[in-house]
Amino acid sequence: MITFAGVSKAFGEKEVVNSLDFSIEKGELFVLIGPSGCGKTTTLKMINRLEETSGGSITINERNIRDYALHDLRYDIGYVLQQIALFPHMTVEENIAIVPELKRWDKSKIHQRVTELLELVGLEPGTYRNRKPAELSGGQQQRVGVARALAANPEVILMDEPFSALDPITRVKLQDDLLLMKRNINKTIVFVTHDMTEALKLGDRIAVMNEGGVVQIGTPEELRNQPESQFVEEFISSTDQTVDPFDIKHVMIPFDTGDGSISETVTTNISKEQVLNQLVTHEKIAVQENGALVGMITRESVIQFLATQAKDVGGRV
Repeated sequence: MITFAGVSKAFGEKEVVNSLDFSIEKGELFVLIGPSGCGKTTTLKMINRLEETSGGSITINERNIRDYALHDLRYDIGYVLQQIALFPHMTVEENIAIVPELKRWDKSKIHQRVTELLELVGLEPGTYRNRKPAELSGGQQQRVGVARALAANPEVILMDEPFSALDPITRVKLQDDLLLMKRNINKTIVFVTHDMTEALKLGDRIAVMNEGGVVQIGTPEELRNQPESQFVEEFISSTDQTVDPFDIKHVMIPFDTGDGSISETVTTNISKEQVLNQLVTHEKIAVQENGALVGMITRESVIQFLATQAKDVGGRV
């Protein structure tokens, strides 16, 4: 699907990417990860020629990207940024419709496509179609960004740290939604992150980069169990796995018997993913153990614990 052959990139005399040789398969969610400055975002941007290669070649479906007209290449590749960059004066529908309009799609086809995409990303079309970006939460804006990237039905989606600016609960929810969406659409996704936990959760395969090169490519299981270098082993182990930041006992607070707003009850053996999914729709949830209420969890208690945990481990969550 996408092949890098001897690809390099230099800014002046500084080479930031060197001799990349790898292929991304059709329908794969392929993650690029590494420390800051390793070249992962530059690698991503070379696919749609936001950065031009200094050497080597990149092909999509065996066609060199330099053989495409630049606007055609970019129209056929969706792009989702950390900085969502929705046009503030446009409605949600107008933001999503930008590329289809540039491709001169029929208005009725665009309207239908916007409806399909809003449903796909979990936003009710009748509610959100005519809203402006300022009326949306950060998570909702990022959903619109994903819908906009999918609007013209591209084969390839590039995602550059799309969830890193979001709060932890929304981030986990959007990660789950991306995995669900991937099962329903046949797209090749190239995803950049600096978060190994996110990479291990999302990636079909992961390319670990360092100092402008790829040091290992493998499935999450291969990277965990068969690291090919000390760098990879240390990079994976740098994900703090000694304390689960969403352990229910760690984020639980005393139950408020006078709070009538609690409508959901869970047990202490609930998974962290289930906790976060519950908190997307419920401000507070009660916790039960052996049939007795033992505490409650709130969005605030989770976020406060994460802030403490980040401070304790030097900003790594």
